[in-house]
Amino acid sequence: MKKIIISAVARNGVIGKSNGEMPWHSKEEFQHFKSTTFGSPIIMGRVTFDTLGNPLKGRLNIIISNNKNLNYNFENVKIFNSLNDAFVFCEKNNYEKVFIIGGAKIYQQAMQFADEMIISIMNFEADGDVLFPKIDDDIWEVASREKRNEFEIFVYVRRKRNDNKN
Repeated sequence: MKKIIISAVARNGVIGKSNGEMPWHSKEEFQHFKSTTFGSPIIMGRVTFDTLGNPLKGRLNIIISNNKNLNYNFENVKIFNSLNDAFVFCEKNNYEKVFIIGGAKIYQQAMQFADEMIISIMNFEADGDVLFPKIDDDIWEVASREKRNEFEIFVYVRRKRNDNKN
């Protein structure tokens, strides 16, 4: 199962505000996000889910929360207490791929497990205090780039590990 991080990031690294608010609205980027993730499970933290207000249609919405009593009365929503538990569930259900959609803490945890990252770098800086984790060039390489009007999509893949002992 392929684990893919997907995020929109302002030029200055901002992905949001600590109150859960998105610092921008881009119809073009939302369409990219929707068409990329549609039909696959999406994993997010509770704050990210609460910001959405409702589950995203056409996708299993998986929420990671430390709150063992958390409950939402929505179809297509599963709650797990760890990212690993969510991955195990998705593996058992034979999903081809799963998208990790935020927030910052979930991204930070998922980076060690992700196979790929699809990052939309917006054409502007934004006000906010929630940042996307630093992308380590020793671990990740750009596989492709695609310019859009309001952003550029960078697809990162994990670098091949060099296991040769010289």
